[in-house]
Amino acid sequence: MHISAVHKSTPGRLLARNALWNIMGQTAPMLVAVFAIPRLIQTLGTARFGVLTIAWMVVGYFSFFDFGLGRALTKVVADKLGEKKEHELPHLVWTSLGAICLLGTAGALVLLSGAHLLVHSALKIPDALRPETLRSFYILAFAIPIVTVSTGLRGVLEAHQEFALLTAIRIPLGIFTFVGPLLVLTFSRSMVAVVVALLAARLITCVAHFLACIVKMPELRHGLGFEWSSLRDIFHLGGWMTVSNLTSPLLVYMDRFMIGALVSVTAVAYYATPFEMINKLLIIPSAMMGPLFPAFAMNSARQDHARSRLFFWRAVKYIFLIVFPITLLTVAFAPEALNFWLGQAFAQQSAPVLRWLAVGILVNCMSVVAAAMVQGYGRPDIAAKFHLSEVPFFLGTLYLGLHWYGILGAAVAWTLRVTLDACLLFTAAARLSADPHPAWRRVIPATLATAAALLLSTFSFPLVAKVSIVACLLLAYAACAWCLLDAYERVLVMTLGRTHPVPTSTSVPLSAALSD
Repeated sequence: MHISAVHKSTPGRLLARNALWNIMGQTAPMLVAVFAIPRLIQTLGTARFGVLTIAWMVVGYFSFFDFGLGRALTKVVADKLGEKKEHELPHLVWTSLGAICLLGTAGALVLLSGAHLLVHSALKIPDALRPETLRSFYILAFAIPIVTVSTGLRGVLEAHQEFALLTAIRIPLGIFTFVGPLLVLTFSRSMVAVVVALLAARLITCVAHFLACIVKMPELRHGLGFEWSSLRDIFHLGGWMTVSNLTSPLLVYMDRFMIGALVSVTAVAYYATPFEMINKLLIIPSAMMGPLFPAFAMNSARQDHARSRLFFWRAVKYIFLIVFPITLLTVAFAPEALNFWLGQAFAQQSAPVLRWLAVGILVNCMSVVAAAMVQGYGRPDIAAKFHLSEVPFFLGTLYLGLHWYGILGAAVAWTLRVTLDACLLFTAAARLSADPHPAWRRVIPATLATAAALLLSTFSFPLVAKVSIVACLLLAYAACAWCLLDAYERVLVMTLGRTHPVPTSTSVPLSAALSD
């Protein structure tokens, strides 16, 4: 292992390339799902497909039994690389993986002991499917330690910026998650056989992650050992990350539960459909944060706050430039789009909701960068405390919003919550990185201009007039976006689609190009 290679992995061009790898890894399975899910529903039937969906959910949710140690391991390994302490990594990695495996085993025991209660009491599963579902849950329990260990191994590879390799592993797994059941169903209609195939895929993926770590860190072959004292910092980081990871789903999904309880189940459909549609935009910042998180951690270890600030504001800018035009089009044409997709009755209920949620997603996408910096700087407790403090605020505004305005009030409450979260995280990130300029000075001008453009696009105009107004707004956006790009980025934009590289005179690391 050579620290110089790792050091070179943090300039902006490589970070951008790693973000693209991340996007590919997340979107390729989604494209397969679009075609596979209708076939699965047709072949399995609605009830069995519901069980399969629950199986996917159980594996994903119980993966939190790593208690944030996978993410914490990324941070600590990146710190050691930044401090040139690679010799400490083998024992650290093996110790962390051992702890993660034990925690995953505990999760498996929890599922084994609670499977009967889930199948026969908590979940409304048809009587004929309960024995088959119970056996499937017992098999799924063995997947939990496999998934948690894979999370830890992935954290090690992320710290080394090996996102091309991670994508090569993630895409086959994601595709097999949907295609695998179809292959099994050609010779068996048993859900147990489907779950066994999914378990085998997870095991193969875990082995692939392990072999990749061995190749990247040959020292692991000879450095097998355990130092339990090194777990203190990892558990401290991972514990707070777990608090945040457990609170976030509550903040994300509580609106739908309360709509179902206070309004109606039909209203949940009118709300959840636009939410799930616009929520897919979070793939963009999530893909960028994979490579940025270890970069922030490494810069924190070196006390290189200037580089962190450059990466931070550059990432915020890129996300805004990508997501804003999508948000503008969504806000402007929400009624027309929903009417075309789902019909006029659905559009009348969901279009106002979609508009508010689109604004909230734009804000939330940018706050992901701040959350990555806060965690990368070793302060996951800050984000966790913010999320805990937001729960009563969100529940209160959500209740009042539903009482006064129905599902539109829920969308407004959610947007207000993510806006508050973004303000808190941006302030914390600016302080941690010793930013000499207050965060609000950078954000407020763009916020006001964005709000004005989005507000203008919501006015009731004839379709031709609306198209003309939105076209003018997009032209103004393009002009502003061009002004926001520096000379190096403009060269990159102009060379998009060409086969020859950027001229050598401008081929400098993005971190250098960021200098004011």
